[in-house]
Order: sequence, then structure tokens, then C-alpha cells
Amino acid sequence: MDPDRVDVVADEIRTLSAHIHAATHRLLTLIAEFDRFKGWEREGHRSCAHWLAFNTGIDLGAAREKVRAARALDGLPETSAAMARGALSFAKVRALTRVATARNEGDLLELARGSTAADLERMVRGWRVANAKDETELERIRHLSRTLSVFPGDDGMYVIRGRVDPEVGILLTRAVEAASDALYRRGCVGGATEDVTPGQRRADALGLMAERAVNAVEDVSAETSTSAPADPAGGDSASAEPAPTSVPISGSRAQRYQVLLHVDVATLRRTTDSGIVPRTTGLGRSELEDGMRVSAETSRRLACDASMVEVRHRADGKILDVGRRTRTIPPAIRRALEIRDGGCVFPGCGLRFTDAHHVVHWADGGATKLENLALVCRHHHRLVHEEGYRLELNPWEGGRPVFYDPRGVPVPDVVPVTEVGPRAVEALMGENRRRGVRPDWRTATCRWEREDDIPLDVLERAEDAA
Repeated sequence: MDPDRVDVVADEIRTLSAHIHAATHRLLTLIAEFDRFKGWEREGHRSCAHWLAFNTGIDLGAAREKVRAARALDGLPETSAAMARGALSFAKVRALTRVATARNEGDLLELARGSTAADLERMVRGWRVANAKDETELERIRHLSRTLSVFPGDDGMYVIRGRVDPEVGILLTRAVEAASDALYRRGCVGGATEDVTPGQRRADALGLMAERAVNAVEDVSAETSTSAPADPAGGDSASAEPAPTSVPISGSRAQRYQVLLHVDVATLRRTTDSGIVPRTTGLGRSELEDGMRVSAETSRRLACDASMVEVRHRADGKILDVGRRTRTIPPAIRRALEIRDGGCVFPGCGLRFTDAHHVVHWADGGATKLENLALVCRHHHRLVHEEGYRLELNPWEGGRPVFYDPRGVPVPDVVPVTEVGPRAVEALMGENRRRGVRPDWRTATCRWEREDDIPLDVLERAEDAA
């Protein structure tokens, strides 16, 4: 073994690592800019992280962390500058951005530069703000302040506000986490969940929790229940509970928990006797049972895959009869769809919690058969109905789904491959130098091997700052 050669190799590893840190900073800067522009929306992806995972081949969890850190660096000028010089690795920046602000980053930065990434991560996780209040009094105040309300807002969205006991809150948190995992980790695979914003991700998870709760009630009920639209005869239709002679007021427990959408079949149609019209006017009835109006296109989306009950009316508006509940997608066809598509067919998605989408809507005469159906998750189902996207099944390629964005441009369905030249490392280092970044073997090296080696004044300043 040549000791001199070992030293040369070691220095080259440290220097190249610093160049990679600097290049990663450039990558994060571009990601933050792309995220601000919402460039990922143009191709129909759920978030910048989904776009990044699809286009760069990294794991979705890693993509989410990069997007989170990129956003945070915008407000941390000293941390950003240190990483741009190659002095901070992404692992250290990832830990710092969880606690650093523009006011305290100076005190944290010295600790981050000198510590190992593992020590920094452990210290950041351990710092907590203590509460000096008497625990008994605090618990009494907490319990008395518990409340929950769910009500429709002025803009057509529902507003949820509340405070719950700590044990209820942690249970709710775990339930939201479990629902988020089920929705966004594609079963058991994936990383952390940052879809669009954390708040939007939790809202999606809450919807899944509500569905599961309703399904649990349905499983223990022997009664039949319904939930959606249809009136093939063209009269005013309303989703309702089937009964031998009348519409029940309350019904079984499972029936009371159903979500009903009342909608005229004419509101669902895009076709008339004279042919296709550009878009439904949305002036017909389309409302939830509490009177909350939903758009015609939203009604079409909900009616793609739901239970339907036909309600016929007399000329004076009184109900003539209520038909039996039917499913727009029979169970056998649904199972075949699950086998064929295996999840959402939008490029790069694949989520397994899906709706069955009619390519030609059943209200326009579209058949409920495999050749006219595709599985899409709720996000992409909404894109197809409310956001101007279009889905076609290419008959010349075995029914391959093809999505078009609102401009009519096909959404790429293959991962783009970008290959670098044979002298990629030299090019990377040359680009860093062109931008004034000239790290050496000492730039990213840790000063303290263990947490016990950190000077007490440095550690105390960082802990106080965090």
C-alpha cells in the first residue's frame, strides 16, 4: 500500500464530495424555482415531488425531502450560501431546515459545519420546547376546551375546526398517517408524504378515513343503502334510499351515513338530440342532501362510479316511484379493471385507491365495459373532469390510456432518460468553478467526530436557537 496514494485518493474523495454538495445546492435552487412556477401542474402531476420522482428516477420519499429542503433554503440565506460553497451536505441541510429560521441559523450553522450528519440529526430531533405550566391545571384546561365543528363555508367548501384531548388527538394523527400511507405510498412502498401541501395531503387522508368509517358501518348493517344519481327517463332524479313503497326518512344506521347527491340526468349529459354540445350548462339540479351546490362536471365525476337510484316525478313534482339501487360499475367489471390496470393509469401515478372512469360518460351513452373504462385516482379523476384534461384509450395499442393536458398536448407516459458524457465529473467541477465555487478537501470535513467533542458554548447557542 502506497501511503501517498492513499492520501491523494482520500483528498480527491473529500474534494469531489464538496463539489457534489455545491451541485446539489444548484439542483435545490432549480427545484425551488420550478416549484414556484408550478411547472409540475402543466403535466398533470400531483406535486413537484411526484414530477421530480418521475423525471429523475429517485424515490418519491427522497423527492419530497428535496422539495421541502429547497423551499426552506429560500428563507435561509447563510445556510444556502454554505451549501453553495460545498461546505454542507444535503443530509445536514435536511436536518437544519427542520429547526432553522433566518434569525437563528447563524448559531446553528457553526454546529452543523463541525458535526457529523448523524449527530446533527439526533440533536435536532431531541430539542423540544419545555412547558412550565402545572400539568394538572393544563390537563383541565385542555379537556374543557375540546370542541369540533364541521360546516359549509361561503365558497362551497366544508370547514372543519376543533380541539380534542391529547389522547384523541394522537389517535387522530395516527389514523391520518395510516390513511396517508395507504393513499400515497402505493401500498407498503414509498417515503414520507408531501403531496401538494401537508394540509392538502391531510385533507385527502381525512376523506379516506371517512370512507372507511362508513364502510365499516355498512359491513355490520343488513340493510341496503344507496348513494348517487341517475334518471334514464330524463325526469328530475334524486339519489335516495330504496324502499318497497316510499323513501325512508332515516333508515338504518348505515343508510343515515350515506352521502346523497341529487342531480338531474340532463345536467350530466353533454349530448343532445342534435349532437354533442361543448359543455354542460350546469343549470339543472346538482346538489348534496344539505342543499350545497356542486358543479355539473363534479356531478359527472361522482356519477362515474357510484350507486344510482332513479326517482320519477309527476308534473306537479310529487314522487311517482323510487327504483332499485344499481351500481354504475358492476363488481365483476371492477375486479377486471383492478387486474388490468392495477391502479391509477396516469403516467407515474399508480395509486391503488381509485375511481372507475367512463371515457365516454354513461349519461352520454357510453357503455359500462372494459373498453370504455379506466382506473384513475381522485386527483387525476378531478383533472379529467374539472381541470380540462382528456383521457382516451388508444384502440390501435390495445387500449393504452393516453392523457392530454388542457392545451391538447399528450402527457408523456415514459420516464425521460438523460445521459451525461464520459467526462461528467470534470464537467461538474468545471461548472462549479465557473460559478466561483472552488472547494478543497477541507471544505466539508467535520471538526468533531462525536457529540461529546462539541464545545459546550457552540452546543448551548445552537440549542437555545432551536
